[in-house]
Formats: sequence, C-alpha cells, structure tokens
Amino acid sequence: MTQQDLLKQLIETRQHSEMLCQPLAIEDYIPQPTNEVSPPKWHLAHTTWFFEQFILVKHLKNYQVFHPDFAFLFNSYYNNMGKRSARQNRGFMTRPTVKEVYAYRHHVTQALELLCAEDLTEEVFSLLEVGIHHEQQHQELLSYDIKYILGNQPTFPVLGDFFELKTITTPKEWIPVKAGLYSIGAGEGFHYDNEKPVHQVYVDDFYISSQLITNEEFLAFMKDGGYTNFNLWHDEGWHFINNNAIEHPLYWHKKDGIWYIYTYNGLQLLELNKPVMHISLYEAFAFAEWSGMRLPTEFEWEIASDYFQWGQLWEWTNSGYLPYPGFKKPSGALGEYNGKFMVNQNVLRGASIGTPKGHSRKTYRNFFHASSRWIFSGIRLVKEG
Repeated sequence: MTQQDLLKQLIETRQHSEMLCQPLAIEDYIPQPTNEVSPPKWHLAHTTWFFEQFILVKHLKNYQVFHPDFAFLFNSYYNNMGKRSARQNRGFMTRPTVKEVYAYRHHVTQALELLCAEDLTEEVFSLLEVGIHHEQQHQELLSYDIKYILGNQPTFPVLGDFFELKTITTPKEWIPVKAGLYSIGAGEGFHYDNEKPVHQVYVDDFYISSQLITNEEFLAFMKDGGYTNFNLWHDEGWHFINNNAIEHPLYWHKKDGIWYIYTYNGLQLLELNKPVMHISLYEAFAFAEWSGMRLPTEFEWEIASDYFQWGQLWEWTNSGYLPYPGFKKPSGALGEYNGKFMVNQNVLRGASIGTPKGHSRKTYRNFFHASSRWIFSGIRLVKEG
C-alpha cells in the first residue's frame, strides 16, 4: 500500500464511522444499557483518542491535544497509556457534548492529514494502519451497540435499511475435509498479532455444512424443548439462560402466536430462511448437541473456509481464545491490544454484515465471551468424517 492509498483509506474510515451515526437522534448517542454496550458518542471519541495518543502526540511536530481531559475520558483498557474512566460509567458522561466530540474528530483528522503530507517512517505507517483497523473494529461494535440501544426501546424505532441478512436459497451440503496437517495463521498482508505465527495443526476427517443454521431450523430446536432440556447445555450455559430467563434468541418477540424480530428496519416478521443470529456460544453448543453434531474448531473452520460462502455472520467455534505456539506479545501499549484477553473467551471466525469492507479474512480471530448475544453471530455445524 502506498502512502497515498493509506491516506485515502484513513479518510474513508473516519467518514464511515460518522455515516453510521447519521440516522441517530442526539439522545441516542449517550445511553449504555449494559456494560458490554458503549454509547455511540464514546466510540466516536475513543477511535479519535487512539489516533491522537498513539500517533499524533508522539509523531506530529507541534501537535496540540484537543482537550487535556480526553486522554482520561476515552482510554478504554490501555494501562500503559495512563488512567481511564470506568467502563460502566461511559453512559453517564453527558459532557463532553456530541458536538464537542465531532469537533474533536475534525481536529484529529485534520492533523492526521498534515502528518500524511510528510514522508512517513515505517513505524508511523504501521501505526496508522493499526489505527484504521482499530476504528473499523469499532464500526462493527457501533452497529451492534446502536441496535441494542434502540432494540430495547418499547417502540422499536426504525433506522433504515442497514445490515440486512440474505436469505439462504441453495440446499445445504456437507463438505468433506480430509485428515492431515494444515498450515494455520496469517502470513502476508495486514493482520493482528494474534493471527501469527503460521504453524501446522493436524485434523481428522470431518464434514462441514455449506450453510449457516436458519431461523426455521432453530425454531425446530425451540419447539422440541431445546431451552428446557438441561442435557443439551453446558452447566454454565444452563445457569446463564435460567438466571436471565432466556427462551429464544435476542430480539425475537412473539405476538399472537407469531414470531417477529427487531432489525434496523424495526419489528419485522421472522423470515424462516434467513440465518439465525444473535446467538451465544451457549445456545450454539446446545443446538449442536440437539442436532447430534458439533461446532467446528477454529482450525477446522479456517481449513474449510475456501469451500463455502462466509461473511453474513461471525461463526462460533468450539475453540478457546489462546495464543498460537510461538506467539509474542508486542511491547508497550499495543501489546495490550490482544494478548491480555487470551483467557475465558471463545473464537469466532468469518465476518458479518457489520464488518467493514477489507476488514475480513479467513485467518481473523474474533473473540467474545460465551454469553455474548448482541454481536452478529450465528451457527455452522460439523459432523464427523
């Protein structure tokens, strides 16, 4: 990628974050319904903070920070970057205002354009690349969080025709994969530290579905008592659904015996031939048990991904989020990006309707806790060879 290409991608990324927020009312920028969900205002400011504190403060001569409090207010989890406000308090911040956050974004974007007018060192070029991909990650989180904020309103607000799943129109096939040694991990092109080093894994024969599980298939699981049969669930998952009174996927609503689902287009009739989404790992595992099959490991998924279509939903795997053999965490604040989360998380593979273009690749290791339901997640099954 040339420096000119980098600048173009940078500007497009900054603009896209703001485009995602255009349908919002000013009141929508601030709520934080759960700890996992961050206010849209915070996402816009935090992605700006990343560029300012990681790049501009150190690498643009005479750069003036926009506001001295923002380094504290919009740091997420980087201990190396100093103190920060508590995550659960993000929704309490009515100040700075949304207007001030947009002014902050404009200030930093202009400074980044000045920086990119210079000859960039390899270090700065690499940091800008990370910053772009970091903001793209938050764009996907924005799509989750905006939906959660509005999807928990009693009136089911309509934002528009965004993030619609495609219907599944082709028959399901079982794709065979032969046992053997396979190379796993990223080599060329941009990738995160958790995708390397490239190494070999052995897998036995298996078959993987060409399609994601549909709403119709998941309804059959529900009608057969899937949410009431403890034999299908991890113990932790069984306690989770019972403690939270969960009896169906997130955003499903039953009215007069008919199932509806909340989307960016408001409350819609549930379409049976679309992939089931907003599924936790607990639910995905229970469905697989009920089906007499299993979830793929992340290695099986990567090996087989050349043989089926993916990209509608992130797909749960049965793999814990752990370092690859030979993984080395970078020093300093960027070392906190991935490595310190390699415990009590599970890997999802693929991409989703909320993933920005150019931000998906088969080696990408997304990770969330098994209880996560507000993400754009679905199910693909494997059966033994």
